[in-house]
Amino acid sequence: MEQHRRIKRPAPPPRQRVFDRRRARRRLGRRLLALGTFLLALAGVWRLSAWAAEGVQALLADAPSAPVSRPAESAPASAPAAESWELTLVNASHPLPADWQVQTVEVAGGERVDERILPALQQLFDAARAEGLYSVVASGWRTGEEQRQIMEDKIEAYRQEGYPEDLARQAAAQWVAQPGTSEHELGLAVDINPDASMGTGQELYDWLLEHAWEYGFIKRYPADKVDITGIANEPWHYRYVGPQAARAITEQGLCLEEYLGQA
Repeated sequence: MEQHRRIKRPAPPPRQRVFDRRRARRRLGRRLLALGTFLLALAGVWRLSAWAAEGVQALLADAPSAPVSRPAESAPASAPAAESWELTLVNASHPLPADWQVQTVEVAGGERVDERILPALQQLFDAARAEGLYSVVASGWRTGEEQRQIMEDKIEAYRQEGYPEDLARQAAAQWVAQPGTSEHELGLAVDINPDASMGTGQELYDWLLEHAWEYGFIKRYPADKVDITGIANEPWHYRYVGPQAARAITEQGLCLEEYLGQA
């Protein structure tokens, strides 16, 4: 039986071997290039998807939210809860709450204020002093009896000027609240006057008008809100309402009644 013999192929010449190696390298290079192109394309698709997702998120973030319907009697959206102690409204139509209690603390000069507003008041005075403006609390917390006496004194002053009784009372009411309707009975209001010995004058009132809100205080009785507050312009009378409300009231040009929806 004839045996099969393995046929040995002759070795390629040196030039052929070089050519084969070059062709193998080119084939490998093409494969690597194709793989790299595929990977780059894949990365591009992924990046494009990420950009698209980011764009959608940005659109969603910038899109205006649907308006929320609110009852007509609701307080402004920027206002804290009206029952917050610092937003207690006291005026001719809103007497001092029967259950109102206040813990007072004495300040320099002998006047007293609600102890809860003392830190903010001190910061306000310190900031003014840093600008060379020296101030004093001319009037702080008052009892109902003290408020009644101030009203009587004011009425008497107008009598002395020749006002008839009814006109004297009307004129006094433009400057002094009736007992039980004064913010001073809350302990949250202060009359801030310049320290006469330092001669700061009108500069203090101008500074307070611009900066008091930064410490939670508002000018309570502006000149352009007399028809709402019922009190004449008092550049010295400031009321603590808290930082959030003070900023909103000042930026929007409101008085406290307007801010609370009680105008």
